[in-house]
Formats: sequence, structure tokens, C-alpha cells
Amino acid sequence: MNNFYLEVKQNAERLDRYLSQELPELSRSRIQQLIEQSHVQLNGNICISKKIAVKTGDRISIEIPDAEPLELQPEDIPLEILYEDDSLLIINKTAGLVVHPAPGHQDGTLVNAILAHCPSLPGIGGVQRPGIVHRLDKDTTGAIAIAKTEQAHQHLQAQLKAKTARREYLGIIYGTPKTESGTIDLPIGRHPVDRKKMAVVSIEQGGRAAVTHWRIKERLGNYTLMHFQLETGRTHQIRVHSTHIGYPIVGDPVYSSGRSVGVNLSGQALHAWRLKLEHPVSGESIEVTAPPPKEFTTLLEVLRRRVAISHSGY
Repeated sequence: MNNFYLEVKQNAERLDRYLSQELPELSRSRIQQLIEQSHVQLNGNICISKKIAVKTGDRISIEIPDAEPLELQPEDIPLEILYEDDSLLIINKTAGLVVHPAPGHQDGTLVNAILAHCPSLPGIGGVQRPGIVHRLDKDTTGAIAIAKTEQAHQHLQAQLKAKTARREYLGIIYGTPKTESGTIDLPIGRHPVDRKKMAVVSIEQGGRAAVTHWRIKERLGNYTLMHFQLETGRTHQIRVHSTHIGYPIVGDPVYSSGRSVGVNLSGQALHAWRLKLEHPVSGESIEVTAPPPKEFTTLLEVLRRRVAISHSGY
């Protein structure tokens, strides 16, 4: 068990923000979890409010429990490996594969698969998500990085926080934007009515900053092949931002109102296409491109044929 002791040097509006600045090795979500679980004391008293203001001279102690023993079982699930060494694993995730266990998905996840592939992976941060640095939605395919050591995990998370890691996606949207490129800078939070969904929500109402850069790769009649680059990594970020500006991702079962494109899809046509990061040990630049799945390329072929037919006059 690790403990941190801090004396506040300058007033801060919120406890969780202050701690995330003072302890960059801990993510803000991890800090909030520690607060909620009564592992943080303010001036000798347990504090379970992440929003409480702290003042100069306040004393804060944080108790970080040891990582929970893993009860997850390794499962021999095939993995398409794009890059691997002693510190880092990058795979091309398939559609339908949940990244880590959650209610309704206790097994058959990417975590189960990587435990079989890398039996020595540690449980990190007291959560049963060994090696997971960032996530992809269940039906989003493509490149995802897994840390194989604690050092690599911290280094990769720091890159994401500093926005030096580059995450690029391909997506097919309904509609045709008028401009060739743009940036969506709108905060995202839990939907105020449907708690299973995310939405554009103001910072004052609990939203968190979210920035998505986009540009058109190919116009396909009433559809468009898009290139997205994430500056932040909020839950469902591209899906929410695209829907908010009127161009939902094709096949999205949550945000596209059940619209059909005439091609059977298992989920949204969104693919984590390219991942560029700094190697956590050598410091060299690693750039990996994940080939899109057959569903994605088939949809593109169908849309291109439709455009060709419409232009031919038949």
C-alpha cells in the first residue's frame, strides 16, 4: 500500500483537480475513485467530496490500496498483433470485442485474451484492467495499445494526457459536410436523461473538454469517408461529436436513430486506423496502421458502386 502526504501551497477550487495537478502519475478518474472510496483525508478527516475547495495550509493524505488480485481467467481468443516487444503490445481489435470486463461482459474480453497472450501482465491501479491504456468501444475496430509493464503503462498514459500520442480514425458518416475539414470543440458528459448515452454537455453541467479534428477523405454520394484525429479521449467522443453536428456514423446503434445503409453491419463504421506514440523505453517513434475490417471495406465498395452507377446514368 502506498501513501501520499501533501500540504496545499495555493488555494484550489476543487480537490480532485488539485490532486491531479500535484500527482500526475495518477489519472483524474483514479483520484476521483480514491476519493469516493474514502481513501483521501483532508485535515485528518475522511473526505468523499471531489468538489470541495482546498485552501493554503490544508493537509491532504491519500492511501492507495494495493492492486486487487486478478480473478480474470485467460482465454485463448485470437489476436491480430500489429506490434509487440517486452514493453508494448498493439493489436487490431475486432468488432464485438469488449475491452475489459463490465456488467454483462464478465468474460470473452480483450483483457481475457491478453492475459492468455501475456501471462505476466500486472493488475494496474486497483482495477482489473491489466495493461489497458486507452479504450475502444465494443464495436469500434482498430489499433489499441496495451502496456506490458508498470513503467510502460505510466509512460503511455502520460503521453495521452500530454496529447503527444496521435490517434487517427476512419469513419463513414451519413451526409456530406460543406467544408473539407474542421474541428469540433464541445464538452462531453453523461446524457442528462438517458444515462447509458453520452452527449454534448456544458462544463457547468459536468461535461469534460473534448476536441475532435476531422477532414474529408472521400465523398460518396449521400455518405462521406472521414478522417478523424482525437485530441482528447472521451467516451463515445467521435460518435457523439459527429451526431451533434448532424453527421452520425453509419451503423451506430446508439446515436444514428436506426438509419440503414442497406449493408449488414455489426456496429458503427468507425475504425481506429493509425496510432502513433513514443516507445515507453527507447523513446523512438512508433507508428502502426491497422487494416480496416472486411465489413468496413465492403461498405466502401458498395457506396462507391452506387456513386459510379448514379454518374453513369443507369
